[in-house]
Amino acid sequence: MNLADITTVKSILSQPQKIVIVPHKNPDGDAMGACLGLCLFLKEMGQTAHVISPNDYPKFLKWMPGNDEVINFEWENQEAKKLLDEATVIFTLDFNELSRTGQMESVLKEREVDFIMIDHHQQPGDYAKVTYSDVSMSSTCEMVYNFIGYLGYVDSITSDIATNLYTGIMTDTGSFKYRSTSSNTHRVVADLIDKGADNMEIHQQVFDTNSPSRLHLLGVALSNMVILPEYKTAYITLTQAELDQHDFKKGDTEGFVNYGLTLEGIIFALIFIENKDEGIIKISLRSVGDFSVNQFAREHFSGGGHDNAAGGKSDLPMKETIERFNEILKTYKSELNP
Repeated sequence: MNLADITTVKSILSQPQKIVIVPHKNPDGDAMGACLGLCLFLKEMGQTAHVISPNDYPKFLKWMPGNDEVINFEWENQEAKKLLDEATVIFTLDFNELSRTGQMESVLKEREVDFIMIDHHQQPGDYAKVTYSDVSMSSTCEMVYNFIGYLGYVDSITSDIATNLYTGIMTDTGSFKYRSTSSNTHRVVADLIDKGADNMEIHQQVFDTNSPSRLHLLGVALSNMVILPEYKTAYITLTQAELDQHDFKKGDTEGFVNYGLTLEGIIFALIFIENKDEGIIKISLRSVGDFSVNQFAREHFSGGGHDNAAGGKSDLPMKETIERFNEILKTYKSELNP
């Protein structure tokens, strides 16, 4: 974040503002941790701030401090639109194109107010007055920590703010195992622990609370795994019928895609999940090493993200999607076998 942007933000926040903070659709731990952490910080500064989520998010994130005040755009549409109409500043966190907000996109595009973007994904859009974008960062939560520091308020981070930011960093780094986890990430995390984040409790809340149906669904996912050793690739499929049979709840498939990467010799893993309501196959992609799933998702499945973690979608049925994927994969054999 450069000096000019820091000065601009300080000027904006030197006056009372009505602030709305928005994560991407289907927000994950980093998105919600960043939004809730920033919201609590802005309230500490005396600002009026609200988090509006485009839609629902997993139960394992709903224990986070400030969660009870989150407004769901789908369920509380009139209240959300009223707050957006009244907003004088809108923060967009953990995404860089307004299309990532689903049904909120048209409402946000109509707002003629200052937008402030904080995000670590590639190829940011140009809709914001202030764009704090850094693809080298482990998470948007680490960036929010830095953002608070740039404003000169790191010492004002409370235990609740620290808890939210720690949660987002932990989830987006795969519990600190991804390449984006830098030495500075660990320094930030250490400070958050010093400020009151209970790392063991946070891990238990996010990862160690399972339902029998979720574990049974994991069993189905693993039994559906297809391993393609010649392409160093493994993929999982889950149909809507399989989801329904196991009482699927939002967030139940979180982390399933990573099981493919635990196999020896596998560097590319995917999960294809049927969503009948949206008429799509949702795709999550992961890799290790230099194979860019961001590029793969952008070129073939209307998606994107990071070099080693990305998402996409297919409008074809499951069978045709897998057939198309297998044909595409053939053209990447040399990249997957360097």
